[in-house]
Amino acid sequence: QCAAIVVVTGNETDRVKVALTGLDVAWVHNPDFAEGLSTSLKRGLAVLPTDIDGVIVALGDMPEVTPRHLDRLISAFSPADNRSIVVPTCGGKRGNPVLWGRAFFTDMATVTGDTGAKHLLGQHADQVAEIETDSDAVLADIDTPEALAALRARFGDG
Repeated sequence: QCAAIVVVTGNETDRVKVALTGLDVAWVHNPDFAEGLSTSLKRGLAVLPTDIDGVIVALGDMPEVTPRHLDRLISAFSPADNRSIVVPTCGGKRGNPVLWGRAFFTDMATVTGDTGAKHLLGQHADQVAEIETDSDAVLADIDTPEALAALRARFGDG
């Protein structure tokens, strides 16, 4: 149900582009990626169309998140019902990606360092809707070679 996808690259841009060959995405390069996650968040926000209601901020190291997960976030999104931020959960733990309503874009653009906008969840708790998922895909990011090897082993690819 996403209207558009923006991919923010930094490290290993060429490998990311090869991995996503053939997909209908817009590309934005973040030359400041080494300064932290916030710089990629800002680059992505800066190129969004002005007529969108919200954005799903997804991490590139969560390969088990599927379109079904994204569609559930979109379906739950309703600023009129105080659901302007939609967070997936698994077993009661909050995960990613997170859908943010347009009202939070300015606050998100002020984030600095190697962090996303997670701290804004607490500041706007009255607008947060948690959506329980049936899989830990929303919790599982692949940050180490060991995590990648475990993922490949699970799928018989390693």
